[in-house]
Amino acid sequence: MNQTPAPEAIEKIEAIQKILFGSPGTGKSHQIKEIAKSELKIACNEKTNVLENTITTVFHPEYTYADFMGKLLPLTQGNSVIYKFYPGHFLQILGMAYQGLIEKNNKHYLLVIDELNRGNASAIFGTAFQLLDRESNNWSSYPIDITEMELVGLLNSMQYQPKVGDDGTIRVDYEGSLHPVNVFLEKTINEKKDDDEKTINEKKDDDEETIKNKDQVISLLSQRKISIPCNLSILATINTSDESIYYLDSAFKRRWDWEYIDSPNGKNFDKSRLEEDKYKNILAVKLIIKENRSGNENENENENENENENENENENEDLYWYKCVIGLNEIIKSNSKVIKRIEDKQIGFWFVKPEKDENISLEKIKDKVMFYLWDSVFSRDKRPLEEALSERTQQDIKLITYADFVDHTEEFIKYAHEKGKSYTD
Repeated sequence: MNQTPAPEAIEKIEAIQKILFGSPGTGKSHQIKEIAKSELKIACNEKTNVLENTITTVFHPEYTYADFMGKLLPLTQGNSVIYKFYPGHFLQILGMAYQGLIEKNNKHYLLVIDELNRGNASAIFGTAFQLLDRESNNWSSYPIDITEMELVGLLNSMQYQPKVGDDGTIRVDYEGSLHPVNVFLEKTINEKKDDDEKTINEKKDDDEETIKNKDQVISLLSQRKISIPCNLSILATINTSDESIYYLDSAFKRRWDWEYIDSPNGKNFDKSRLEEDKYKNILAVKLIIKENRSGNENENENENENENENENENENEDLYWYKCVIGLNEIIKSNSKVIKRIEDKQIGFWFVKPEKDENISLEKIKDKVMFYLWDSVFSRDKRPLEEALSERTQQDIKLITYADFVDHTEEFIKYAHEKGKSYTD
């Protein structure tokens, strides 16, 4: 007797609520993309390199609860002014996730928050802070109430196009007629009821839980409440070196998982790791020195390099960016007595991004690395910089202004490269 094969069980995806933290350029944003693709099964558009089913925002000092949840803004229509509610980033992704549960599409959704600590996170989340507590089923432990306008924004994010009448009643189009929200939701429930009962009777894997999730969304909306659903993850980044930051209190921090992205240094250097996809091409990135010289000067110095080949081994060819980064971090670590919060001051391989030709110009080093070292890392004491340059040049170097320091960019970066080579070769 032939038997109908059982349907394939859908892989259950566990929601993630995590903060990735570390020094600048360590690849936190790249790690978020990898988590989204590998753990949350969220596809990435190959042409745009943008994650699907994802809303991304950046916190900053002017970012508020209204940007996060939604705000009412004036809009000119003919000779009159009307007000329209625009859903914030949180309501946008929440609406997408709710719609996914109602449609039972088995997709996962993601909210990405970059630079979480550059904004007042507790004030930005507001009452939504309570939603960060999650149960074992990945739903929020406690729902919260929302305003009528926030409900309008949420329904808009769910593609329902609600209308607010002159009497303030929120109505939603259903089969060509506008109905109050509760009536619309009841009709939605009845429309799906027969299909759901049929699905349960067929005993498909995970379908009963899927139906419960859909019903929970409808129940929440009918009560004008929200809760973070099981198909919505939140990933955030913190740049630990940013000193213009807001304090994250312990109550906020304990509601997240945390992952530290380490800075490359001599102690943890493993060349085989740089051959992984995350670090692909880093080994080949070179720092181009000769582009910043005039023709005659370049020729003269090339002659000097040929004469001193045993000493310098043609530095233009051998200046690799990953060695510079490791050398710079070792210089920073060796001056722990004069640098405050040294673990935050190191840099990653992506602190300066290569050009299209996979190389980095000396001008980029001047504009970004040298200023960062002068202004942020060694802001309190410039003596370590003077000592490094004096050792490199065999001269007594004194740095009074930033211009003095940036004039020695080439010598300093070569000094860092030599330091890096001692750990990588």
